[in-house]
Amino acid sequence: MMFGTQIQFALLATLANLFIGQELEPQFNNPHLSTSLGNFWSKRWNLMMSKSLKSVIHEPTRSLFTPVLGRRWAIHPAILATYVVSGLMHELIHFYVGRIWPTWEVMWFFIIHGLCVTIEVEIKKKASKNGWKLNPIISTPLTVGFVMATGIWLCYAELIHCGADVREIEEYVALIDYVKHRLRIALISGYNHIM
Repeated sequence: MMFGTQIQFALLATLANLFIGQELEPQFNNPHLSTSLGNFWSKRWNLMMSKSLKSVIHEPTRSLFTPVLGRRWAIHPAILATYVVSGLMHELIHFYVGRIWPTWEVMWFFIIHGLCVTIEVEIKKKASKNGWKLNPIISTPLTVGFVMATGIWLCYAELIHCGADVREIEEYVALIDYVKHRLRIALISGYNHIM
């Protein structure tokens, strides 16, 4: 799941560079090396969206709640609001792709991750006061495993339910057929040109 998305973005970046000579901003920063959920979502996965959600949802929500809860606690509604918006956006994307009503599994994926990130923030604060930090040898597989397990459980299942996996394979087959056809035409016209 993660690897496929990375490949698609890398392919798009390569094509953009090839055809229009533009380097695209990287969308991923080695998500397989994430040491925490917060690290995964804010520093390693879909970086453009992370920046957008931070400036459009997280920061305004935190500013809104700071006078009420104080800066220390305002981060939690900001985190949760960010994940709720992301979940709604993903549900909308799945609706457009699958043309079926949401099952809200993807929304639950983001709610669970948002709750886990808020818990993680508090655990990290308490742990850092005691000088304790989880070794990346342990935290990385736990983080990546959690993301993959919840992703397969809640996100991938919905993509299969709406038939997106079948349509994606059909689109790849159509692309390959198109490329073969264009190569055949190029080879035939090149052969005729030589004769």
